[in-house]
Amino acid sequence: MSSATISTPVSLAAPGRQHWKTVLADSFRDPYELLKYCGIDVSRVQLVSEHEFAFRVTRYFASLIEKGNAQDPLLLQVLPGTQELQRVEGYLQDAVGDIQFMRVPGLVHKYAGRVLLTLTGACAIHCRYCFRRHFPYGEARVGFDQGGQVMKYLAEHDDVNEVILSGGDPLMVSDGKLADLVASLNRIPHIKTLRIHSRLLSVLPERVTRDLVEVLQGFDGQVVMVTHINHPNEISERNQAAFQLLSKTGYRLFNQSVLLKRVNDSASTLVELSNRLFESHITPYYLHRLDKVQGAAHFDLPGRECARIYAQLRSRLPGYLLPAMVQDIPGQPAKTPAIGD
Repeated sequence: MSSATISTPVSLAAPGRQHWKTVLADSFRDPYELLKYCGIDVSRVQLVSEHEFAFRVTRYFASLIEKGNAQDPLLLQVLPGTQELQRVEGYLQDAVGDIQFMRVPGLVHKYAGRVLLTLTGACAIHCRYCFRRHFPYGEARVGFDQGGQVMKYLAEHDDVNEVILSGGDPLMVSDGKLADLVASLNRIPHIKTLRIHSRLLSVLPERVTRDLVEVLQGFDGQVVMVTHINHPNEISERNQAAFQLLSKTGYRLFNQSVLLKRVNDSASTLVELSNRLFESHITPYYLHRLDKVQGAAHFDLPGRECARIYAQLRSRLPGYLLPAMVQDIPGQPAKTPAIGD
């Protein structure tokens, strides 16, 4: 799809605009229905009949897929193929070691100064390379009340100054629950930054509402938003409107991508992505090497290929548009620069 082929902008305050939960409920839950919508013959793809990781794609994201193209880079991110059944040595269910660092249910404390909360296992889109596709969300429920284990842990650890909201997708949680969480965090004076990692900003733009902005404005410290966009075709005028609302409110927006075979494994694609992000008031932040999660080995690239692509990026992008290439290695104190094997 050409980056010039974009959707018509939609006002985020338009009267009668559908509630994001109504839009979400109309998502594709059957890959065969998605293929039919995209005009792709089922015989051209090899699908998993019963996949262990549920299928979900928003209609907005599906609208960006090039019709009739079984190799479309957006489609490849979400289609459950037979490659998921392969069991490849070194690809694990807990690819980044989150579980061993879960100090209380729903709170992961791996890195100095910051903790991550898995607010929910729900997401608006199920990317097949998701590193939490096997995560035990049933054991990781975050309590939103002030007296719960999460808030007690945060209150007792004054070395923690940043809380990262993750999931699933944290914006799948209602505005009311997010407001409760913000109020609880405001009672802990050493929490200075609230960082939100969300795929919904790009795949369900209806979720970004003025009500949500008001909830986030209730936080006493800094709010940082991190989007997850892998390909320039994922950016349209519709989600640009959501990005603009957040940036005009004063929030810092960053993006993290995953380097994926057959999706964005070319310097030209990634250069275009960085430029499109910049036009949308988003700073390219991380380019992740694939987390080695079981069922996603077919997306991985050799270290030499990653290094070759990144060298081309460095030669073609100004420093402020060059994301850091990193990988998440269990047990390491921070993200690790990833240039070779």
